[in-house]
Amino acid sequence: MGATRLKIIDLEHGDQPIATEDGNTVVVFNGEIYNHLEVRAELEKLGHRFHTHCDTETVLRAFLEWDTQCFRRLRGMFAVALWTNSTRRLVLARDRVGIKPLYIAHRGEDMFFGSELKAILAHPEIDRRLSLAGLDCYLSLNYVPAPWTLVDGIEKLLPGEWLEWLDGKVNRDAFWRLPEQVPEQRSLESAREELDSLLQQSVREHLISDVPLGVWLSGGIDSSTILHYASRASTSRLKTFSISFRGRSFDESSYIQGMVEEYGTEHEELDLNPELDLQGAIEEFAYYSDEPSADAGALPVWFLSKLCKTRTTVALSGEGADELFGGYLTYRANTLAGYVRKLPPRAIRLALAALRLWPVSNEKISFEYKLKRLLEGSLMSAERAHVYWNGTFSGAEKRSLVAMELPGALDRILGELRAMLSDQKDDLGAYLWFDQKYYLPDDILVKSDRMSMAHAVELRPPFLDDRIVEFAATLPASLKIRGSQQKFLLKELMRDKLPPSILQRKKIGFDIPAHEWVRGPLRSLVVDTLHAGLSDHPEIFHSGAVENYLRDHLEKRINVGYHLWGLMILFLWMKKWRIQAPISSRAAQSLEPAGIGTFI
Repeated sequence: MGATRLKIIDLEHGDQPIATEDGNTVVVFNGEIYNHLEVRAELEKLGHRFHTHCDTETVLRAFLEWDTQCFRRLRGMFAVALWTNSTRRLVLARDRVGIKPLYIAHRGEDMFFGSELKAILAHPEIDRRLSLAGLDCYLSLNYVPAPWTLVDGIEKLLPGEWLEWLDGKVNRDAFWRLPEQVPEQRSLESAREELDSLLQQSVREHLISDVPLGVWLSGGIDSSTILHYASRASTSRLKTFSISFRGRSFDESSYIQGMVEEYGTEHEELDLNPELDLQGAIEEFAYYSDEPSADAGALPVWFLSKLCKTRTTVALSGEGADELFGGYLTYRANTLAGYVRKLPPRAIRLALAALRLWPVSNEKISFEYKLKRLLEGSLMSAERAHVYWNGTFSGAEKRSLVAMELPGALDRILGELRAMLSDQKDDLGAYLWFDQKYYLPDDILVKSDRMSMAHAVELRPPFLDDRIVEFAATLPASLKIRGSQQKFLLKELMRDKLPPSILQRKKIGFDIPAHEWVRGPLRSLVVDTLHAGLSDHPEIFHSGAVENYLRDHLEKRINVGYHLWGLMILFLWMKKWRIQAPISSRAAQSLEPAGIGTFI
């Protein structure tokens, strides 16, 4: 086993596996354990002697003392592998919410694993065939939910799960499960006090570092909240970093500058514009992303990481707050769609037809774009509409696009959401749980982890401390969304702490202006990549359908910039890793990842 790791704190032996004195048990580790000093002190009282100051050795000693029960004691982000030579036993584990990745492939009695998918692809025994289950999800969601990947036979270990390989036999179990949304009666004041205490604890722990820390700022309440608590806990001047889109109709720069002045940070900003080497960055995604992510927000995160690297190697971010406290516009869209569905379907279709006469805007945030998606989603079931708001291809579009029969993997995970919507009185709770289980780890955190680690930057999300995740699950819907006000509790907490402009600003998001850039600076890259991909894989896609999308978008008949972006990223990735099409006889492959039946 091997490991390469950033030297964020005093690791001493952090660039190589750490073993026991007799060499019988060895650990490789990716991540950060924020309470490792607390766990270390407990282990020392039990008689353990440490030879380094790093959290990697704390993980090793904790495993020797408590075996797989140790993982529930560790608070942080991690992927870990432990090998015991005398028993020929391998134990793998992944952190609670899936901040750090861990890939596995089961072949007979053999187990292949790595914190990057490319580590497994390097082995000659691993076939490189596209997973139709993964493709089914990718085209609709823009990401591939665990346990699937886009490579047939390779899967992701689930967040909060450990796996044991014992001389060829495999067992797995969860040491933590994502809590279901079970609201408790509580006052606004008591909830505010508890969240304030939890954020203080989490941010203080996330600040542990031997290098100056940075905070990624977007101008919104999430990152501004992290900056506020970090400024209170830090004894040194913080560095802040941001990306701006000065050519976009809505510019975050003024909000960010207000926070910089308020907290006196050392600030760096990069204007993300077509004059930068956008094509070079996108082509790098195929290597560093492991799996394709059709989330165009990866591009600003790439450049933000690159900017951050010039000043520090550790940064805090605001990821997770939207999924915990109800920050996405999709949650309001779910409510609005309920009213629209009361109209006759014919009336909705007529409204859509009329909307097609509306001038096409270049921006995703435009009224035309949002209204069209809302009406289209209103013709779908509630669970399918929920993923459609942030996704791309509908079921009908996917069937016209893909030449092979897809196995219905998306239907399987949507079945979980459908069941929760029917069981719970609180629909918002069901949507939040689903997004925390799938969208957060497999889109948001994948994007942040891969792009930051590509530049040797360690990104830490304090909102995703498990104590905050569990606390948020107990909040009633009225403390998350109240009328048109989203993230109600968080805004109430920060009302006397942040400038009013931050609390009142509209949520815009972190996406590039994909519709415009696909028609402009990225046009040749998109067109050339799609044509090459269709030529290389005619058995997967109907070329005519792709060409129609491309032509209609370039001629400004419709906005499908994000659809084309996802296909471009997919083809670049397949070319980079020489991913082959599924064998046609396997088009009806099982929904289960390889070997999963023996794991559970």
